[in-house]
Amino acid sequence: MTEHNFPQGVKLGVDVGMVRVGLAVCDPDGILATPVKTLSRDLKKNSDVKVVVKEAAARGAVQIFVGLPRTLKGEEKASAEMARSYADVLVSFLANAELDVPVFLIDERLTTVSAHQALHQAGMSSRDHRKVVDQVAAVEILQHAIDMQKARNATVGQAVRTIEPSVVGTAGASEHEEDPTISTQNAVSEESSQAL
Repeated sequence: MTEHNFPQGVKLGVDVGMVRVGLAVCDPDGILATPVKTLSRDLKKNSDVKVVVKEAAARGAVQIFVGLPRTLKGEEKASAEMARSYADVLVSFLANAELDVPVFLIDERLTTVSAHQALHQAGMSSRDHRKVVDQVAAVEILQHAIDMQKARNATVGQAVRTIEPSVVGTAGASEHEEDPTISTQNAVSEESSQAL
């Protein structure tokens, strides 16, 4: 029996867009990612984030991967900032729901383009792509993450963490001394970022 250096179990994949959010899930053995649903992005009430948290709780998720769109040169633009912001909100909502499910940002270059191509090859009209393209992109994000984990036998992606507010006058080390992976609100584990 092989020991894994990453958690085994159900994982979720999330593709964040301006208008829609795609959600995917993998089986407990981490073999195959499948689509779950497309959610409307709700910037005011975050109802879409609440649905992702409910899905994570109901399915007993052990990890969530949020796609981080980068340019072909690896640069981050507005869409990447939107994904980072979404991941921050998701971590906060998971914490409020008392769910200890780590969230990771995973490079998703060209997943939406690839999703459109796959739908076209499957014979779906371009007009109907909008209904499911975000789910297909979420499947690709998640499948990429679980395949990389198996290949490297390690957790992949950039860990998203919230910084606990410190109380003035308390003894002890600052958050930077105790845990070198926490350096910003979107803290990134150096090992994880090198895995991308």
